Amino acid sequence: MYDMFERLLKEKGVTAYKVGKETGITPSTFTHWKNGEYEPKLDKLQKISDYFGVTVEYLMTGEEKNCDNVSGTDEFTAKNEEEKELLVLCRQTEDMPPEYKEKMYNTIKDTIDIYLKAIGKGE
Repeated sequence: MYDMFERLLKEKGVTAYKVGKETGITPSTFTHWKNGEYEPKLDKLQKISDYFGVTVEYLMTGEEKNCDNVSGTDEFTAKNEEEKELLVLCRQTEDMPPEYKEKMYNTIKDTIDIYLKAIGKGE
């Protein structure tokens, strides 16, 4: 898995530090993976996969199946860098208590609604 991670870092021109900063994964975790001391947990693999816009399967094996995601649609596949960043931010809320997570989501939704109304595209 770590070999694929390093390949994706090179392909995308980013550092492990930047990926860690944006996904909440510590540098020591990457070091443990690189040294074979720990196996990555699924939640962290998913965060890295989401960051790079690949499947967990691709991250683990370097190969993709024919489907883009579990549901078989592109509905939840990031279409561009901005959507990928939003997806990474959403994944970072996974460790939040439910009441704070709900407040965070409501704040984001309200902010988008206010902006759309301000530019004349809201209700």
